[in-house]
Amino acid sequence: MRDTELYAQILGIQSPWNVDCVDFLKDKKEVCVTVSLSKAGYCCPECGKPCNGYDVKRRRWRHLDTCQYSTFIEADVPRVECKEHGIHSVGVPWAEEKSRFTILLERFVIDLLHEAPISVIARWTGLSWSQVDDLTIVHDKATGNVIHVGIGRNTETIDNFYEAWQDHLWALQSVSMDLWPAFISSAKKWLKDADSKICFDRFHIAGFFGKAVDQVRKREHHDLKADGNDLLKGTKYDWLRNGNNLDGRSRRWFIKLSRENLKTSRAWAIKETASMIWKYKSKTWAEKAWRNLFGWMCRSRLSPMVNLAKSLKKHFYGIMNSIMLGIDNGMAESINSKIQKVKKMACGFRNIERFQNAIMFHSGGLDLYPALPTQ
Repeated sequence: MRDTELYAQILGIQSPWNVDCVDFLKDKKEVCVTVSLSKAGYCCPECGKPCNGYDVKRRRWRHLDTCQYSTFIEADVPRVECKEHGIHSVGVPWAEEKSRFTILLERFVIDLLHEAPISVIARWTGLSWSQVDDLTIVHDKATGNVIHVGIGRNTETIDNFYEAWQDHLWALQSVSMDLWPAFISSAKKWLKDADSKICFDRFHIAGFFGKAVDQVRKREHHDLKADGNDLLKGTKYDWLRNGNNLDGRSRRWFIKLSRENLKTSRAWAIKETASMIWKYKSKTWAEKAWRNLFGWMCRSRLSPMVNLAKSLKKHFYGIMNSIMLGIDNGMAESINSKIQKVKKMACGFRNIERFQNAIMFHSGGLDLYPALPTQ
């Protein structure tokens, strides 16, 4: 039995869905199952009537482990427009709407939560604490202090922060974030002239380019492998690495590979060009460079790059704000490291409120010393 047939049975994948390929990533200890949808599956999830599809997006779900290897499902999920029920994303049989985990994994973790603390479950399943119980951390870039810890990553969570700080929002000059819709909508709801203050973090944007390159590589590697060509075998991280960070020997080998007539080479060239635009100081030239890049992406005939260009065009204002104001989320990485250290020292917390308090104690910049008695 082929690996694609095996995983189709394990995951319960049936028509109109099909398992295209199974990638075993030994260095990352991962198994990635790529699933595709035939045109017959472009149906309204409410009534089941056939619909026209558009705005296809690559999504990824964590599944139960295969032996000791983390297993993920990846699929391009289209949106469909039904005359009766409007616009919806096509439902997938293995996960609930908007979830990043399969139904089987969620049920497994819920069962474990009845028996053990979150820290133990995170260790057993290989999930991070934030995946078992997501937190939203807000910090002040000027001081580096955490000023808010919320449970979840929805609009209500971030609304609570803005409501608590509403008397001080007039002084807010910029707010840096990823492209999470809840963060964007909440900022626009609470901030005056939000479109001039929202900055989309360059490292998250770079991550999207990296994912697009990897999607192109996966598909091309699958096609080449079917013809007995292993040119792209074992090259995943070479394409994702910044071109300026290659040593001499690796650079010579990789440049030769990048000059091959490959779709992956074109996608990589787009990614590298995008990384250089962030260095622009002139608004006029930065805008021109980004618009030229978007045009290149749309003409590339590489669907992951085309889809990414459409998404970034909608958020172009926040990209330009980030470049002109020189804002990024680099400080957040330092704060996240400190939070991970807090978790490690405590060996886990029995409830999320204790974890919130611990984060504020260690990273909130609070003066907790009692006043000395006057002489």
